[in-house]
Amino acid sequence: MGSAVDDVEALGLVSEELLILFYLGIFLGSLLLSFVLTRYVRDVATARGWVASPALDRHLHSRPLPRLGGIAIFLSFLTVFTFAIPIAGFALGADSEFSYRTVIAILLPGLVIFALGAFDDLSPLGPYTKFAVQASAAAMLYAGGLRIVSLPLVLGGYHFPWFLSLPLTIIWVLAITNAFNLIDGLDGLAAGSALFSTLVVFVVSLITRNNLVSAMAIALVGATLGFLRFNFSPATIFLGDCGSLFVGFMLSALALQGAQKAPTTIAVAIPVVSFGLPILETTLSILRRFLSGRPVFTADREHIHHKLLQQGLSQRQVAITLYAVSAVFALLSLFLLWPTQRILGLVLAVVGCGVWIGVQRLGYLEFGELRRVAQRTIERQVLINNLAIRRATEELRVARDYAQLCRTLLAAMSNNDFDAFDLHLLIAPLEAPEAHGPGLRFTSDGLYWTRPGTYFSREMGNAWSLSLDLVSSNNIRYGRMTVHRCYTDRDLQIDLNLLTANFSRVLADALERLLSPVAEVIPILEQKSELLAAQAS
Repeated sequence: MGSAVDDVEALGLVSEELLILFYLGIFLGSLLLSFVLTRYVRDVATARGWVASPALDRHLHSRPLPRLGGIAIFLSFLTVFTFAIPIAGFALGADSEFSYRTVIAILLPGLVIFALGAFDDLSPLGPYTKFAVQASAAAMLYAGGLRIVSLPLVLGGYHFPWFLSLPLTIIWVLAITNAFNLIDGLDGLAAGSALFSTLVVFVVSLITRNNLVSAMAIALVGATLGFLRFNFSPATIFLGDCGSLFVGFMLSALALQGAQKAPTTIAVAIPVVSFGLPILETTLSILRRFLSGRPVFTADREHIHHKLLQQGLSQRQVAITLYAVSAVFALLSLFLLWPTQRILGLVLAVVGCGVWIGVQRLGYLEFGELRRVAQRTIERQVLINNLAIRRATEELRVARDYAQLCRTLLAAMSNNDFDAFDLHLLIAPLEAPEAHGPGLRFTSDGLYWTRPGTYFSREMGNAWSLSLDLVSSNNIRYGRMTVHRCYTDRDLQIDLNLLTANFSRVLADALERLLSPVAEVIPILEQKSELLAAQAS
């Protein structure tokens, strides 16, 4: 009995040693082959003139460089993995041989994506064409059994029907594929980030004993690392779309395949966290362009690496900084190998706080403006000032005499965010009321008010002004009202559209009702709110 146990233990030890040698051989083979092929592709592409010149502002290289580095990664990965397939049965055991159906289901659409990227590197394609081909490749993955069938962390045990599973699978593949393509704007950034993400996929697949994913992932690690030797700053060859799209697609496919044998949290949360940098970059780019009113597919110089370069870091320093960010994402994702609610909450909290602090430090104008608008929306003073103008508008509709009109204006402005106002009338009121309130002065052509305690002067020009032509609903001009505010760093706590869109017309209607009807008639023009807002600005 003891001899049998010893034999089993010895057999297990031999199996583990063979497994280590198997993965080590794949890694070294793809590493060396990628190193050789990258140099060869670089030299051939340079000799034939297949290079990319720094023609656009967002380009960071200073001399023409080849963009076909993905060819070396693809060939190294494919060659080494092909040789590894017949060895798998011996190294992993007869029960662990790779499923040829699954291999073909991954490699065939991967070949389509690589061909798409290579064609785009030589003859640029439109974004919709590329998305269509990528969606077709994702549908091929779905047909091969690699699909999203549930989201247990969100919907429990609910399994999606095909008409939900298919689009979710396509969205996942498109998102990850293009996320790695999007960060490929700095020497070594996309390849280095992909290296950390692929290592996570390899470790997780080892733990879940998914031998096919482990072999593919370690082959991709070696191919990427061999290429990175020539791509790190200062780069002599670029990854190109054929590389970034292929690597991103393979990672999305391996995550789908790894999810088939992994527990719920590992299958869903680990890939999302480990791909944190490219996912964050993609999300920020979409939000930035949406908030600024630009097309989502418009290229710009406001990616994370551009922002870090603007802060004075060199390309190499930026790459190392973002490598550290990728490593942190990878490390946090590995904590989810022990999926308890406490650990999941801790990881999500750390990721959320880190992303929030990082975005604040990068200084994106779009998010700063969004934060300012949100703050103004919830500030009580803005609500008070807006209500004062709305209340004055309603009171002007029913004002019985000129004195009540003046009291309404004084109440609205003295309790608001302006420092002075002038009311110039084209005709004099029948009877000017007596002045009531500090800073108020009546004249023959209107009234003036200055907030007590302010240093506002109409002659010194220490304030900005907004003039409102008082044109009634009958298209009769009764004068002009001008509000003044001293220059200050404090935000204006009022919505100016309340003054320009409705208040001025209601005031003119009140003047028409309360004063003699002798005034200047102006041509009828369509007063669009957009034009008024522009004039106010």
